[in-house]
Amino acid sequence: MIPKYEEIMLPLLRYLSDSQEHGLSEMHDTLAEQFKLKNKELRKLLPSGKQTIFQYRTTINYLKEKKPMRQKTFALIMVPVVLAMLCLTTNRSLAGASKGKIVHDAEYYILDAQNSKKWAAEDKDLDKKLSELQKKYGRPPNIIHIMWDDTAYGDIGIPAIQKVRGLETPHLNTLAEEGILFTRMYTEVGCTPSRAASVTGRLAVRSGMYNIGMLLEMHGMRGEEVTIAEVLSKAGYATAFHGKWHLGDIEESYPHNQGFDEAFFTGYNQILSLNTRVAEGANASIGLYEDMLPPDPYKLDDTFVTKGWVQIAEGKKGEKTLQWGDNSHENYMKIDPEAQRRTLEFIERNAKAGKPFFVANWPNLTSFIPNPKKCSTSRSLLQDGLQCNIDPFIGKVMDKLKELGIAENTLVIAMADNGPMTHNPPPGLGMAETIYRGGKGDFLEGGVRVPAFAWWPGVIKPSQLVGDIIHETDLFTTFARLAGATQHIPTDRVIDGIDQTALLMNGDTHSRRDYVFIYAGPRLGATVKGNYKRHWISPDPVGEASGIPAAFYFLPSDPREKTPMLVNLIHLKSPFNRMKLRHDIWKKKYPDSHEKYGIPWTGIANATPEVKALAKPKLNLKKLPFDPLEYIEHLDQLPFDPNMDPGLGN
Repeated sequence: MIPKYEEIMLPLLRYLSDSQEHGLSEMHDTLAEQFKLKNKELRKLLPSGKQTIFQYRTTINYLKEKKPMRQKTFALIMVPVVLAMLCLTTNRSLAGASKGKIVHDAEYYILDAQNSKKWAAEDKDLDKKLSELQKKYGRPPNIIHIMWDDTAYGDIGIPAIQKVRGLETPHLNTLAEEGILFTRMYTEVGCTPSRAASVTGRLAVRSGMYNIGMLLEMHGMRGEEVTIAEVLSKAGYATAFHGKWHLGDIEESYPHNQGFDEAFFTGYNQILSLNTRVAEGANASIGLYEDMLPPDPYKLDDTFVTKGWVQIAEGKKGEKTLQWGDNSHENYMKIDPEAQRRTLEFIERNAKAGKPFFVANWPNLTSFIPNPKKCSTSRSLLQDGLQCNIDPFIGKVMDKLKELGIAENTLVIAMADNGPMTHNPPPGLGMAETIYRGGKGDFLEGGVRVPAFAWWPGVIKPSQLVGDIIHETDLFTTFARLAGATQHIPTDRVIDGIDQTALLMNGDTHSRRDYVFIYAGPRLGATVKGNYKRHWISPDPVGEASGIPAAFYFLPSDPREKTPMLVNLIHLKSPFNRMKLRHDIWKKKYPDSHEKYGIPWTGIANATPEVKALAKPKLNLKKLPFDPLEYIEHLDQLPFDPNMDPGLGN
């Protein structure tokens, strides 16, 4: 008789939770010794990923008949197939798990196997509620995503911390009081990866967008990536992007070429405010505007310093792309007000047309050139930007939704994109660690745990403090569910985002995630599971080399990750290793992509001569033994520092 699913999994899980770590070679040796099997025969019996669950069970049955087994040996046999078994709540194969269904990271299926019945019942109730809402308002909910830069958890929404930090944000705090204040919203470690994760529902390493783009990076997100704008557009939504895109400067990556109906966007970050003559004159930028400097008698290369770029561009799907304004600091200071104006106009236009809409407004927040007119008690760039730029805009959005009578059919998510820029910030920035250690670029909690809020009057109950883990990729899948667009999510790749509709509508304890994989560039830096965290870029390299690292943390008692544990938490070594192995095995099945490289700022209809020259270097090509643009095809070969210091946030 073939063992039942529960008969296999329960003893397996029980054994694995208590067992020591066993490598694959040890399992092969155990099987070979137990059943006197040759290596060739053993390979035939062990699952390949193409076999069905029936075949897995038949294999186990065959081995059990060949010689009776103890539970320990039985569990060892099942370790190589644990991924396949746990992927399933019914008898379907691992290879077929993605057919017509969203493919999540391997860890999700561990949770699904244990909670699927409860979640299915919950989903029926949620579907009923969403159906009633759509019937009431005649359309699915509108969705607004506002995401600004580099803010520590607690700087927004917690008045006591704000009092210490010298700022006030009454509208954002009202948003929190009338909705959800998330205490465990996780993001990626920096601007570009965070934005890529939000818009695709995938960890940035999967799309290759972990490299934070700077001036003329000559890179961008591939057209093959499917954005939330593309998913929602197929469900009849109007879509718009306004603000800091920061997902590339190649034509393929422009937001209106990535699914948005309309876009007003920057290709880079706030350093654009320093790529100006004002900054050159103040020595805030050095050497970019050579015509402002004394002639250098030793200069030989006139191609080294960048001469052309686009500060901000605009476009509509299928239409021309235009540069908006020039590259001056004066023009930079107009970007956020213009983006806010466009967002409010987009909301009103579609509300009056009776069309559901999705708009992402990701503001620049501030210039790195201090404004003589101070706004906050702190006098700093961050606090002034939050108090006098972001917060008033939040108030205008809330007022506009109420004025149009659509507030109760609109979800607003407001959040930061990552932790504060605590390493090498410009003078007067005002960013600092609060509760958690670390900042932008760190896989520590301070780098990836951010202030975040959800507001949906009449649907989200007010005054909620949510302690569940949620990740920014979850917004992608959740937005699709709310829009009735889940069927448009691609099923040929891993979607890290998990549907968190239950968390929004039912509140605390209803998350479907208890884990996070945190990447530092292309390298896995840490893994979070519940209240526990394991640093893979270890603070104890000697212990790591010997297999017993002090790299485990209990976050409630050590939120600053200052006291790594060994003996107290060494029982988590194998569980975390299993998580990582499942994650890595799944990545082999669904390999990461690379970011796209190309000539920057092509397709700009009103491009300046300097921008046009980017594609045609002013060189005598006959005297060069190579193509001067050939290097673009090899930019992905530049090394990424593999020895990142996990103690940067000290």
